[in-house]
Amino acid sequence: MADPWTFNGESASLGGGAGVLTLVEGSSFCISGHSGDVVPGSAHGLFFRDTRFCSGLELRVNHQAPEPLAASTIDPFSAVFVSRSHPKQGRADSTLMVFRYRYVGRGMREDIVVRNFGEEPSYCSLEITVEADFADLFEVKEGRVTRSGEHADEPVDGSVVFKWRKGNIRRGVKVSCSPPAQVNGNQMLWEVIVPARGEWRACLQLTAMIDGEEVEPRYRCGQPVERSMPAERLKKWRRDVPLLATDDEDLKTVVNRSLEDLGALRIFDPDHPDRAVVAAGAPWFMTLFGRDSLITSWMALLVDPDLALGTLQTLARFQGKDVDPRTEEEPGRILHEMRFGESSSLSLDGGSVYYGTADATPLFVMLLGELRRWGLAKEIVDQLLPHADRAMTWIVEHGDRDGDGYVEYQRASDRGLQNQGWKDSFDGIRFANGELARAPIALCEVQGYVYGAYLARAHFADELDDPVEAAKWRSRAADLKRRFNQDFWLEDRGWFAMALDADKRPVDALASNMGHALWTGIVDEDKAAVVGHKLLEPELFSGWGVRTLATSMTGFNPISYHCGSVWPHDNAIIAAGLMRYGMVAEAQRVVTAVLDAAVSQGGRLPELYSGLDRRELPTVVSYPTSCSPQAWASGAPLLCLRTLLRFEPWVPHGKVWLSPALPEGMGPMQVQRIPLAGRRITVAVEADGSCSVDGLPSSIELVTEPRHPLTAL
Repeated sequence: MADPWTFNGESASLGGGAGVLTLVEGSSFCISGHSGDVVPGSAHGLFFRDTRFCSGLELRVNHQAPEPLAASTIDPFSAVFVSRSHPKQGRADSTLMVFRYRYVGRGMREDIVVRNFGEEPSYCSLEITVEADFADLFEVKEGRVTRSGEHADEPVDGSVVFKWRKGNIRRGVKVSCSPPAQVNGNQMLWEVIVPARGEWRACLQLTAMIDGEEVEPRYRCGQPVERSMPAERLKKWRRDVPLLATDDEDLKTVVNRSLEDLGALRIFDPDHPDRAVVAAGAPWFMTLFGRDSLITSWMALLVDPDLALGTLQTLARFQGKDVDPRTEEEPGRILHEMRFGESSSLSLDGGSVYYGTADATPLFVMLLGELRRWGLAKEIVDQLLPHADRAMTWIVEHGDRDGDGYVEYQRASDRGLQNQGWKDSFDGIRFANGELARAPIALCEVQGYVYGAYLARAHFADELDDPVEAAKWRSRAADLKRRFNQDFWLEDRGWFAMALDADKRPVDALASNMGHALWTGIVDEDKAAVVGHKLLEPELFSGWGVRTLATSMTGFNPISYHCGSVWPHDNAIIAAGLMRYGMVAEAQRVVTAVLDAAVSQGGRLPELYSGLDRRELPTVVSYPTSCSPQAWASGAPLLCLRTLLRFEPWVPHGKVWLSPALPEGMGPMQVQRIPLAGRRITVAVEADGSCSVDGLPSSIELVTEPRHPLTAL
């Protein structure tokens, strides 16, 4: 099988947001229709550790599919599906309703309740058909599932056990029920009389089996759901996250949705249960990613710095040690993604790791520096600083492949990704005429991240009272900034190139990448206003956000993955960059567009959406295979909120900057329980724009003006 990260096609369609419901808990997730059925032959299923343990789960009442009425998520990992049986012949109404309460976590439990609203007892046959193909997650995602290996199913004490074997890999799933059913092959049947005005209940349990051993499910039939570990973790998350008080109900809805989704996307390693990391997104990327997890953690600092700490600690644990062209591992390199298809271990240490990314390594150092600004204890930073130094060595020795001072990428073999920045589709990096850039490629935004890493490392040296080391990294940063503004700037176009190609030619397409350069502060101030204006011109700005590629470029496609679509995380970073350089109105315009898009989607931002112009079509057009919830899309509103507050802590220097720049009509507001320096503070913004902070340590000065210079890290 090809490596999952080499796939450049389109993911399997889930039928659109209205036709599918996804439940998530750790590395487990279930995709079904709104009826509750997992439809065979589709991308539906119960997935765990990158394997589909259930590919079909269909319920029939009196030999017919019940009529779906409603579906509602209770928590990120649980939902209820409501349906009714078909009316008896000659009757307009049915008296039987079916409720399916589903709970996902290292397996699945489903409580089935049949209620009879009639005046007399009602006969009911209830039949459930189960299928299990044990397909690899990426076979499903890419729509290329083929039956392979040895399959078997057999009844065992009123249960059905499905088994699969391929070489040394063994998987299985045990489907048990209470009360016991009549088992016929892969079908389970109950024939019951439901009392008048009464109900009948059953519980279905799907237990995953790996190498012959049953995996202890989170939810067991007969045990209280509210006492489960995911439920307790979610309760704690909800107790601790900040509270937003505002009259702007739309903003409140979007922020609360983001908080809920981030809580759902956390993964806990059994080997280190105290460390939470954020998965990239549901349904296809419920695993640790380098770039995605780092950027999302940065965005979520306003909510939970421990998420950033857990992400850094976990990525440090798997930092590259050797040179391996098969996985693109190199000493000091931070991983791109982790997968578990053939792993029998439940810990992250059992996953397979791929390192092919140019940006995760400098982002690792940047995030550690930012976390220190938020008051992470010096002794914890000191534990991670050796990993930051290894990352810096990778940047200088391996990332800069030809010694020109820029970090480039070129895959080591055809097993790897062709493009290794965040626009990692095969056609994501192109010239204005549509020509694809040839590797090695030095991306615009990656140089900005490297600049940020250099400055962060210089600040660490300052704290360690090492002026020589601090001067070294500041000198590197200044040199990189000077050359970047010379080599990437297209004077005749008025924008920065996306990249430099193998021949050091500027890849001249007008794209969103340069907004990330604003975010990191690598752009010279005399060019910043020009860049900001260009980002908001109609070629790039759709009205719902900044497009990945301008409409005037050859290859523009508003429903492509990276060549004309709009990504919320991209826009949140762009808005932060605009605000950094004092372009307040422009930053507000981008933030407002993204928040409007979220409101139009019920409060939840998907991974991406189309780049069609808002003036042409006054609604967001979804991208059919977009992940939702998705980590950095969930984090985007939180970074937008921080950007509008202009909230910039620098605890080691004893200062916090707060200078709100809220769009008209958004204030007043109060954000309670912001974690900072081991405390919880409250930020308040009044209708007249004045602001205050309650709970700051006496050693920290509140500065109620924008941080100067804005471009300094």
